[in-house]
Amino acid sequence: MTMDSTDYIQGGSPPSTVKDDIIEVETLDTRTTARPEPATFKVYKRRFFGLGQLVLLNIIVSWDWLTFSAVSKTASEYFRVSEGAINWMSTAFLFAFCVASPIVIWTLNRGGPRSSIITASALLLAGNWIRYAGTRAGSGNFGVAMLGQILIGFSQPFVLTAPTRYSDIWFTGQGRTSATAVASLANPLGGALGQLIGPILATDSAQIPNLVLYVSIISSVACVPSFFVPSRPPTPPSVASETVKPPLLSSLRQLATRIEFWLIFFPFGIYVGLFNSISSLLNQILYPHGYSETVAGITGALLIVVGLVSAAIMSPIIDRLKHYLGTMKILIPILAATYIAFIFAPSSGNVAGPYVLASIMGATSFCILPVALEYMVEITYPMSPEIPSTLCWTGGQIFGAAFILIENALKAGPEEDPPLHMMRALIFQAVMATAVVPLPLCVGLFGIDVRKRRLEAECQRVGSLEEAIIRRV
Repeated sequence: MTMDSTDYIQGGSPPSTVKDDIIEVETLDTRTTARPEPATFKVYKRRFFGLGQLVLLNIIVSWDWLTFSAVSKTASEYFRVSEGAINWMSTAFLFAFCVASPIVIWTLNRGGPRSSIITASALLLAGNWIRYAGTRAGSGNFGVAMLGQILIGFSQPFVLTAPTRYSDIWFTGQGRTSATAVASLANPLGGALGQLIGPILATDSAQIPNLVLYVSIISSVACVPSFFVPSRPPTPPSVASETVKPPLLSSLRQLATRIEFWLIFFPFGIYVGLFNSISSLLNQILYPHGYSETVAGITGALLIVVGLVSAAIMSPIIDRLKHYLGTMKILIPILAATYIAFIFAPSSGNVAGPYVLASIMGATSFCILPVALEYMVEITYPMSPEIPSTLCWTGGQIFGAAFILIENALKAGPEEDPPLHMMRALIFQAVMATAVVPLPLCVGLFGIDVRKRRLEAECQRVGSLEEAIIRRV
């Protein structure tokens, strides 16, 4: 046994207890005994190094995304362009995600998370310094800065879609949801940092170059550990990790016919898109009603920080209980109701409204996200996890880019009261959030056979399927 590994038979957490050739195995809420098989599974402490690097890169790439959005008015003054042009910094970033997605699926499928992490780091390094060069060229070259932003956008899918694949390779069934949550939800944490720190570092237009410089230095330092991330564990941690996955094209064809996948895909994509759009436009939503960029930054930070805390509490519970679908059916209607209530928050004239609703919105969104990702891996097993994950994230970026463009077009004119308000955009968000509520509620109905296939396979392998009741959902 290596110094950093723990032997166990899959299904147990904490590790199994060995007594006279009998191994205790804990599966879900029951305990049983099983004879050890010739080959055991192992988890390694080094898995946390790769997970930590995924967390770090997801923080950085999201911070890079919202660098200009958090100070949209100040940035527009520096580059001498409209706020609509600054919005294109976010929109182009999201479209770049979509363009890179086919390459991302291939990279994760063939090379695994390590190749994906290294590719993302190279793009981040290039994009950040090109973007900085754009801010220093003359009095600010918007086109060069946009090129750097697009390169950073290409990097995002390589790390944002990797957590499900990474957790499948390195973690057991008792830790996958938590691992996926930690790595995936680090992305909006970077957005929170951008929302908070951007307005502090760039209080006037002359400070925009320094803001981009500081972000570029931090991004460069964060990329260095990527080259030391191990590719995969010497011994798999679970049955799912060692299962031979179907070919990529065959998986895509099968996925196209799975109605249960599409019933989750559209709510996931719509809510990710809404989150992306509200994160990008939050300053412009609040500013016409007399709120400062600092208040908008705090609102954006609450949206994310409260969400992270909620997900940190919820994810271990879901890891234990495996109630993926039930959780989504409860939280999605609450999230839709929050978008409806947010229509009236900016005009309330009180910071409590935006603060409270942003907190609820963040809590529900962040709890749903890792649950939905892991649930789709369960119902599409034995397909490789990065396939449904990348498709869902790509859908979210497409919707997000489209929503930013639509909501910017719905912005009021300067002659309205208040000038440039975004009430119509908030109504649009509420309509979209409400429209997809019925879809996840239909999963498991109408004779559709939806099972937690990965969990079933692992329970069968350890011989505990009779006692571990796998509920059909």
